[in-house]
Amino acid sequence: MQITTLLITIEIAATIAFAMSGLIEATRKKMDVVGVFSVTFVSAFAGGTVRDILINRRPFFWVENSEYIWLILALVLAAPLLLRGMELRVTDRVMEVADAIGLGLFTISGASLALGAGMPLVVALLLGSITAVFGGVTRDVLCNEVPLVFVRGELYTSAAWAGALLLVGLQNIGVSPVIAAWSGMAAILAARLLAMTFRITLPTYTERQ
Repeated sequence: MQITTLLITIEIAATIAFAMSGLIEATRKKMDVVGVFSVTFVSAFAGGTVRDILINRRPFFWVENSEYIWLILALVLAAPLLLRGMELRVTDRVMEVADAIGLGLFTISGASLALGAGMPLVVALLLGSITAVFGGVTRDVLCNEVPLVFVRGELYTSAAWAGALLLVGLQNIGVSPVIAAWSGMAAILAARLLAMTFRITLPTYTERQ
């Protein structure tokens, strides 16, 4: 698989993953159809839009591929069937897993496109992380939740950084971009799932008494 084809696949999968996380969270908040569509749309497209703005990529990915909008609309209309009968704790878990998948996919997408645009390595790392977390941040803000990136000790942005760093490091030593991308995505997803399962957190700064 060529890196261009892989990045397109990643973009589609990341959009669906974050759309599902937004759809589930908005449904849990008992929003109407307009609210559910708005949260789902922003969750799916915010991170990629920020990425496209920062690397001066036009048109935006969801404008160039308007099929994404129809996909989001179909998800929203199918929500009652998709989520019918699911218990709250189950939807919580599905949302967290969808968010973790989207985090890994959008991190690699942002970092890879930044590298392809000839940006410095540190910029690629930052862009990968920003692309990954922005959709989740906007979703949580719209749903009146504290964004995961701001939860004390949460292994979230740090997981994105680690995956982006692995991608950049592997490419820098001559590893195939495709293998580097898969490795980075796997590292991020594994870190998030392990953190959620075993409640792994980062050490926090404490104020001296």
